[in-house]
Amino acid sequence: MLKGKTRRTGLVVFDVEGVLVPKKRFLYFAVGRTLRLSQFLGMVFYGFLYEVGLISLKTALTHVFKVFKGMQTQELLSIYQQIPIIPKAKEIFRELRSEGWKTALISSGLPAVFVKDLASSLEADYSFGIELKTQDNIMTGEISGDVIEKKGKLKVLRSILAEEELLPEDCVMVADDRNNLQIFLPQAFKIGYNPDFVLRVKADVVLSGKLPEILSLIRRESKPTRRAPTRNEIVREAIHASGFFIPIITVLLGLFPTALLISAIILLYALSEVKRMERASLPVFSSVTRVAATQTELYEFATAPIFFALGILLTLLLFPLPVSSVAIAAFTLGDSMASIFGGMFGQRALPFNKGKTVEGSVSCFFFAFCAALFFTTPAFAFLAAVATTTIESLPWPLNDNLVTPLLTALVLILTQSLL
Repeated sequence: MLKGKTRRTGLVVFDVEGVLVPKKRFLYFAVGRTLRLSQFLGMVFYGFLYEVGLISLKTALTHVFKVFKGMQTQELLSIYQQIPIIPKAKEIFRELRSEGWKTALISSGLPAVFVKDLASSLEADYSFGIELKTQDNIMTGEISGDVIEKKGKLKVLRSILAEEELLPEDCVMVADDRNNLQIFLPQAFKIGYNPDFVLRVKADVVLSGKLPEILSLIRRESKPTRRAPTRNEIVREAIHASGFFIPIITVLLGLFPTALLISAIILLYALSEVKRMERASLPVFSSVTRVAATQTELYEFATAPIFFALGILLTLLLFPLPVSSVAIAAFTLGDSMASIFGGMFGQRALPFNKGKTVEGSVSCFFFAFCAALFFTTPAFAFLAAVATTTIESLPWPLNDNLVTPLLTALVLILTQSLL
């Protein structure tokens, strides 16, 4: 079995968006720019309702795919084929095939014709996606298929297992979001690849690095090798840690000018990401993104810097300066050092968030305390460090760059009278 000492091959199931192709790039950037503004906003609206759990996936997709009514299938396929495959994906599938693994692509967000085209390129054995209803090669705007039904992915998986005469314990699941929870069977080996907050808890192991690192996990060879941070990681965390100076800048310039400056940076960065998706660039911003972004972010609209800046901005605006300064300092330095030292020395994953390690959390506490101490008393700095470390370690439905400074400041406000 996969979880035993003797390695055997079986079936590897890949989610598609967010694992093999950039997440949301097809709908929001490739197709989105061909739509009227009202159509695009409607698509985003229904996507948001699904993300916050107010409507089912089937309901969201039914509304979203109505915008394709009247479009030729080949026209849509040509748009999709412009989207890049994540680097080294073909090599990964070649390795798995040579070792005797069967592979399947199962997507509940992309049309079956696209998934089939990708499976052909990767030489995968199975592919499943949304069925687009057409008439004379013209899309009617209606969709169907098992993958959009409740427990539909599980039904598809069971059909593959039956055909291959395999058991759930012969499976490896690779996915990034909670829609795949139905196929995260207890007996299977479950890998969360840059996962959302649900899969960070449910996965057996979480991988946030480069996709090729997934091979050693599938083979169950050993734990990921700890290494010195790359140039990319150093630049990324240096930018993150530089947020420590925001409270100092606020004292020098004032709250309103600092807030205006952060807002301008957010808008310029968002513009630069839109242009980057269109294979253009904005001076300085696009260059910094290319140096600091993770491999996955290079092919997606990288939202982490926006949440990072928004977290700092809202903390400044919603809380008085002494508290906001402590919260921002603890967050920016503690979180960045947790990433660096967790990557270098982390061996023990947190049971409630397998994307974080005990070693990273210890580093977060130490540096958060030191950073907070620059702005407050030791007792208050200790409280800030405890709050930051606890909040940063938990899996959140919202980006932790947004949640951590805000909740840390809230904890400090509620407890400052006790110190």
